[in-house]
Amino acid sequence: MAEVTDSKLLHIDTGILKKDACIVLVKTEWNARITDQLEMGCIAELEKLGVKKTVVITVPGAFEIPFAIKNYYETAGKKNKADAFIALGCVIKGDTPHFEYVCQAITNGVLQLNLLLPVPTIFGVLTVNTEEQAIERIGGKHGHKGEEAAITAMKMGLTT
Repeated sequence: MAEVTDSKLLHIDTGILKKDACIVLVKTEWNARITDQLEMGCIAELEKLGVKKTVVITVPGAFEIPFAIKNYYETAGKKNKADAFIALGCVIKGDTPHFEYVCQAITNGVLQLNLLLPVPTIFGVLTVNTEEQAIERIGGKHGHKGEEAAITAMKMGLTT
């Protein structure tokens, strides 16, 4: 299993950190106890990195995230132009194949956004088997994936 301690992700010495960046978070209503923690960690890390403008958009579920990102990009004026998007969600496996469909759709959706838009979309969606696994990823033994998403957004070549 990949551990953040096996990575240099948390070292803020690579990438171009744009302090006046506008970062747009798109988070889901599903599993709100988890996604609210992802959002709080992400925003706290962005603030620590000096980001002055964060926009939060809430959508019903993970399936809707790519549409919301594309729609924001296409309709935001120059004043609200996003320098990066962060997709935040939590999909917990249940008893039906729905989990696989949703996980595949959000993964493909974020991939397509990264290929189509001129700004990055960061994948901060937890795809876990249990709620306990999700909790381990919002400040537990597997780090905080919201914070990691914020750092990744800042490292993705945001230019001044």
